Amino acid sequence: MIETETNWIARLTSRIQRRLSSSSLVVATCGSVISFIMVGLCGVVLYQSRQDALDHTRDTLQDIAVIAQRDIERNLELYELSLQAVVDGLQQPDVMALAPRLRREILFDRAASAKYLGSMLVLDAAGNIIIDSANDEPRQGNFADRQYFIVQRDNPDAGLYISDPFFSRLRGGSPSIGLSRRISHPDGSFAGIVLLAVNIEYFHNLFAGLSLGPHGSMSLIGNDGVMIMRQPYDPHVIGRNIKGASTFQRFLSAPEGSFSDTASIDGTRRLYWFANSPHAPLIIMVAAAEQDIYATWRRRALTIGSLMIVFGAAFIALSVLLGAQLRRRMRAESELQLLARTDGLTGLNNRRSLGEILDQEWRRAKRTRSALSLLFVDIDWFKAYNDTYGHQTGDDALATVAQCISASIRRPADTAARYGGEEFVVVLPDTHASGASEIAEKIRCAIFERGIEHAGSAYGRITAGIGAVSWEPQLEDNLTAVIKAADEALYNAKATGRNKVAQSGLT
Repeated sequence: MIETETNWIARLTSRIQRRLSSSSLVVATCGSVISFIMVGLCGVVLYQSRQDALDHTRDTLQDIAVIAQRDIERNLELYELSLQAVVDGLQQPDVMALAPRLRREILFDRAASAKYLGSMLVLDAAGNIIIDSANDEPRQGNFADRQYFIVQRDNPDAGLYISDPFFSRLRGGSPSIGLSRRISHPDGSFAGIVLLAVNIEYFHNLFAGLSLGPHGSMSLIGNDGVMIMRQPYDPHVIGRNIKGASTFQRFLSAPEGSFSDTASIDGTRRLYWFANSPHAPLIIMVAAAEQDIYATWRRRALTIGSLMIVFGAAFIALSVLLGAQLRRRMRAESELQLLARTDGLTGLNNRRSLGEILDQEWRRAKRTRSALSLLFVDIDWFKAYNDTYGHQTGDDALATVAQCISASIRRPADTAARYGGEEFVVVLPDTHASGASEIAEKIRCAIFERGIEHAGSAYGRITAGIGAVSWEPQLEDNLTAVIKAADEALYNAKATGRNKVAQSGLT
């Protein structure tokens, strides 16, 4: 009897031990599986974070390129108008009959004395200086060998010609580019040119003021492949022809775009954003080195990855903590997702969430055949404001403008977002042109009435230009065209005086 009871206890003990062993194996296995899943999820999140870093950099490069391109195109437009004014004045006998000083004052406007301009000259058909913006008595010089002269002489339809960089003979070898226009006799024969020299220093200072990262670069390149300016600056690079480089071939493949490649100049692999100017034979290129793009991400990935491995190993032994760990993880991911959709400075939607909203409202407008309106809001002279009052005050001004925009839209479906820098976008579903104009004017007035001091503004206060477009999309319509129309309307508001609302022709 005692032996039988002893055997039963032994069998029970063995059964319990097997169950405990099995349970321990199950727990260890589950803990290991869950640990691997967690590490795998961490890898996915880190990979997505890496992609986010790339996408954010691409957006930043595009914004920088747009800023530089608009500045250059605006100045080139002013210079072209100055050149045309001289050409027109030379064809007026009463102007040419004036005394040299008075004639010079009439022919050459204030643009000729701008900071980065060299000389504005009138050359005869032989290339000799006959009128000099800087002197009543023209300086001596012949420039018949310069490309800006040859092109105008040989091509009556050259229009505005932008030359490759050259060293000025009149200004001690200062590197410059020349802008020239042809002067023709009444019979159409060649009579000479009007020349305006622009110091390369203008592009140097413009590029130097834009943040590109420790190994970033920015270039202005002619369509013929000649390097006009590059940041970081190297005088030996100016004038170099890179038309054989693989990067340059990509620049010519599309009006604008982005790609990754290795630079032919310094061998650094970079992410490029480029845009071909629609108004001049120029290409603007902005690039960030991949080592800079991923520097922060690598440190974060190393830290997070190491911690996850440690936590995963600990989880095998302490699987009971899985619930709390998962709850903390889900909460952190929810907060990150919220932060990823909101602009931290203004509290408005950021550019990424704006894209989702635009796509959704565009498809809804197509489906319901209702109107969709967009407002592009841009603070006037904001760069000058930042330069004068500092970036912290500039951030405060951006937040105030965002409040004005939010307070001016009341319907739940109306959405405001920060588009980038000092630009905002307002999406107004089911709103026709009259309603969009009314809301745009309300926003403009709200910003103006805040009375934020701005010494660099013609109005003495912060103001904004607003471009508006309204459209009832058809099945074949494209959202990109509407966005472009709103941007052009904004440009029109800027070009015609600022602090105003301009309605697109699509309306």
